[in-house]
Amino acid sequence: MEEKLVQVQNVYSRLIQAWNDRHAEGMAELFSEDGEMIGFDGSQEFGTAAILKHLTPIFDTHPTPPFVTKIKEVKFLSADVALVRAIAGMIPPGEKGLNPDFHTHHTLVAVYEEGRFQIELFQNTPAQFHGRPELVNQMTEELNKED
Repeated sequence: MEEKLVQVQNVYSRLIQAWNDRHAEGMAELFSEDGEMIGFDGSQEFGTAAILKHLTPIFDTHPTPPFVTKIKEVKFLSADVALVRAIAGMIPPGEKGLNPDFHTHHTLVAVYEEGRFQIELFQNTPAQFHGRPELVNQMTEELNKED
């Protein structure tokens, strides 16, 4: 199971690296053929072709900030299905630190098919913590902390 754990963590890391590199194809290819992506704004895309079509103009026209992430949990739902929970923040262009307005919870479901893990679902949910600034500060501190 340790080998599969590393593979799942690697899929998430590759997804984040593709985002940080602004590489739409690199992100889309990590999804299963009918995988689903739910974006920060709530948009939903189904399938690698739709995900690629959605991401390409975003990377072409917006200066997307890179993610800073921390995996909180990898939980195997079966030998071939894993759930990844992570937190993420972004450092906007020209800024030196995380902007708490962009804090998010990442949820990823990976399925082992054809000898590798593929993303079945990736959801990027804003972590606004309305009325609870201490939770925003706690997340910022955790993302800034070196492991």
